[in-house]
Amino acid sequence: MQRLPSIYPSVTGVLSLWMGIMKIGEKSGLVNVIARWLSPLMVRLFPEIPAGHPVFGHIFMNFSANMLGLDNAATPLGLKAMEGLQELNKQKDTATNAMIMFLVLNTSGLTLIPVGVMVYRAQMGAAQPTDVFIPILIATSVATLAGMIITSLYQRINLFNRAIMTFVIGLCLVVSGVIWIGTQVDQETMNKWSTVVANIILFSIIIAFIAAGVRKKVYVYEAFVEGAKGGFETAVRIIPYLVAILVAIGVFRASGAMDFIVNGLGSFVEMLGGSADYVAALPTALMKPLSGSGARGMMVDAMQQYGADSFVGRLSCIFQGATDTTFYILAVYFGSVGIRKTRHAVAAGLLADVFGIIAAMVVAAIFFGE
Repeated sequence: MQRLPSIYPSVTGVLSLWMGIMKIGEKSGLVNVIARWLSPLMVRLFPEIPAGHPVFGHIFMNFSANMLGLDNAATPLGLKAMEGLQELNKQKDTATNAMIMFLVLNTSGLTLIPVGVMVYRAQMGAAQPTDVFIPILIATSVATLAGMIITSLYQRINLFNRAIMTFVIGLCLVVSGVIWIGTQVDQETMNKWSTVVANIILFSIIIAFIAAGVRKKVYVYEAFVEGAKGGFETAVRIIPYLVAILVAIGVFRASGAMDFIVNGLGSFVEMLGGSADYVAALPTALMKPLSGSGARGMMVDAMQQYGADSFVGRLSCIFQGATDTTFYILAVYFGSVGIRKTRHAVAAGLLADVFGIIAAMVVAAIFFGE
């Protein structure tokens, strides 16, 4: 509850900004252009949504922001996508297959440029702040592909078609390209490139939407104000769910449940002859589905206690970047449109998290194990 005053103004400002930008994109027709371009792939992953529907544009913008590590932009774009999905929903209190696929792909947390983690490693004195870049990229890619496959199995979506296979192969090529670039430059250059690329793309999106509005003779200022007003209303609507999830996280930590689970897992792993180093990093993995800031705190604590370049410190960073805040995203996104019956969303999201955590442990052992 004490964090609410600092969180709410930030959420309101970001929502208002990006809802305003998206309103310009809608009125200029740019969102529709993006939607038509993505239709061949999206109609197969989201068969409930009509081909060329504008919500595809919002979904794409949200995924793009997530991949670039632009958290402040990703949330309002995701909420805008949820509003579009809710308009197509015939049972307003029940999550549709499209909503669940969208949220699971969100919670799997695919990030091509984990700027935040690298910045924290640099601040904690890591000799090579970017040495977790490739392991994070591998782990988060595994989580995303697992989330897509698991949700498709739930929803009986056939993944073996040209559009989806082209997307998967393309994603693998992009990830491979980013990994190759990451191996060719030093840490300082990598940090600069990551930050500069993310900022340039973010600024370019805003300029492109405004330019499209001017070209189509849209009243840009009025459209922005209309969208910003909607962003403020959305912020007011989600605040009860935001408070609820923050309180739940606080109770979970204060009750000792986190320590009980970690200690129990530690005893089990050691009984099987495993390393206690994995257990020491687990608080970050267990907190991540609940709270991004909480997991970030666990990651920093692990680096402070064991060292930024220790196996525990590095594994905590990989856990932080491997997945996203499943329960937080479900609570805020579903809460914003009044969804109460989540169906298989939680199960699919958590299973994707499990695959991401396992992948993080495997790649940590490969890259940093003794």
